[in-house]
Amino acid sequence: MSTANRLLLGFCAVAVAFAAVDTYVVVLALPDMMAGAGIPVEELQRAAPIVSGFLLGYVAMLPLIGRIADLRGQVPVLAMSLVVFSAGSLITALSYDLPSMVAGRFLQGVGGGGLVPATMSLVAALYPVDRRGLPLGLVSAVQEFGSVLGPLFGAMVLSFTSWRGIFAINLAVGALLTVAVGVVARVAGTPDSPGADAMAARRRRLPDVVGLALLAVTLAAGFLTFVQPGGLQRDLTWGQLFIPYVDGGSRWVTPVGVATIAAFVLLALWCWFGRWLGGPPLVDLRGWFGHLLAADLLGAGLLALALGGIVLAFATADPEVAVFSPQGPWFLAGSAIAVVLLLLHLRRAASPIVPRGALRPTPAWGALVVSFLVGWALIAALVDIPLFARTTTERSSQLGAALVLLRFLAALPVGAVLGGWLLRRVNAGVLTAVGMSAAGVGFLLMAQWDAHSLDGFAANLPLVLGGLGFGIALAPVNAAILATTDDDTHGLASALVVVARMVGMLVGISALTTIGLRRLYAAQEDDPKLSITELGILQEHSVFLGAAVAAFAAAVLALVVFARARTRDVDTAEVLRAGG
Repeated sequence: MSTANRLLLGFCAVAVAFAAVDTYVVVLALPDMMAGAGIPVEELQRAAPIVSGFLLGYVAMLPLIGRIADLRGQVPVLAMSLVVFSAGSLITALSYDLPSMVAGRFLQGVGGGGLVPATMSLVAALYPVDRRGLPLGLVSAVQEFGSVLGPLFGAMVLSFTSWRGIFAINLAVGALLTVAVGVVARVAGTPDSPGADAMAARRRRLPDVVGLALLAVTLAAGFLTFVQPGGLQRDLTWGQLFIPYVDGGSRWVTPVGVATIAAFVLLALWCWFGRWLGGPPLVDLRGWFGHLLAADLLGAGLLALALGGIVLAFATADPEVAVFSPQGPWFLAGSAIAVVLLLLHLRRAASPIVPRGALRPTPAWGALVVSFLVGWALIAALVDIPLFARTTTERSSQLGAALVLLRFLAALPVGAVLGGWLLRRVNAGVLTAVGMSAAGVGFLLMAQWDAHSLDGFAANLPLVLGGLGFGIALAPVNAAILATTDDDTHGLASALVVVARMVGMLVGISALTTIGLRRLYAAQEDDPKLSITELGILQEHSVFLGAAVAAFAAAVLALVVFARARTRDVDTAEVLRAGG
């Protein structure tokens, strides 16, 4: 593989990590963001959409984006995902109320989630089957590592600027990565690749001056609409731009707001009809819409509704009350109806979003179940290890608790590299079973911790063992589904693996936390003299034991379903599909 292709994968991995950081980057910034949206601190539940909005976009849109990557090519989807992620970062950074904040976070989720299946599919396109283990392990590792670094990144940025600075940095990084991916993809193209002619045409194409002008007007007017600078508002002349046309109207019915909407509509029309009027537009909306239809938009919508109901049911839950939110039964009922309609649609559609038979091989559907269990167990480590530290040895130090988790995280990418390397020599089922068994043993050891265990060196053993175990298991799960699905469904398959793990994390954290709290309350009733620290330790022990059960279940299942996954067989690599 050429140096340019390696560089392209490197940029993609950085993009995946940065998008994963954004999943939980708002944890420490949430109180300030609530103030920016006019939400009192005591009404924390109203701010739940700031977190769940990102997760909804990330999870619900993944299958559709993965399928589009199969149809249009990985690099165009990567570039568009970065553009959407950057746009969401811009809207979030400038947001002035809860709806605008949630809209920005949703777009960030859509863009960030789209990076994962496209990158996984790109690995499958560039590497033969027997060499995919290591790059798949690295991509999986940076994704998980990035999601936990989110709170640390947020804390670092908040130390020198406001919460808006977090998303301003996201915007800058997203824009730079968009340019970098585009430039490197052009260099990576070869004359004998399917995308070479299209890429050469792009080099000769003149910039879309009309589209760029309309985009500039939209951004400038939109900035003024969102920010409403006080100096301009107080000016006798310029201030008229911010006066609503109707009494009590919102900022979008002011002259500058209407100008923003008009410029955006004109930009969309130009991108739709521009090919007929003056050459290739800035964004080929007609082409992208065609790929949406080809990817089965109706099926994708039903799948998004099913996944969205699950996300909303569990992401907005209060574990002290129940596993899912009060509205959870309605959300889950809606998901069930969507699943039934989706199954009917998949049987009748000519080109369904999940091609018939695509997940029929045992390793293919088995990878989704194993990934669900991996996510169920993994979230316990990511959330409850630092919670245990805060309960015992690091009561006054969020940083200290994060450093305890860092011991686990440092071992995870090492395990991913090791798992990817071993995948060329060991069956995927055996390797996954070894990794998840190691993680399960780590949780069992954590369930023996007492109030002073983290002070001793011995506490590093379960942390390192657990991190190595999860790292080892990541690559074979992805490799198993890629090795048993067709080349033209790799993007979809990769997306479904990530969706299964994310759903497992959502369900797992709600279920495990609820179980832990119930044990806490039961212990408190049995012995009212127990201290808060002792009760907290009992709760965390329950969570660790539950995670151990999920880890061992994943290990046993992997041995069965991955027995025939031919991840060591050599196959011809699919060439890089860089063109649209």
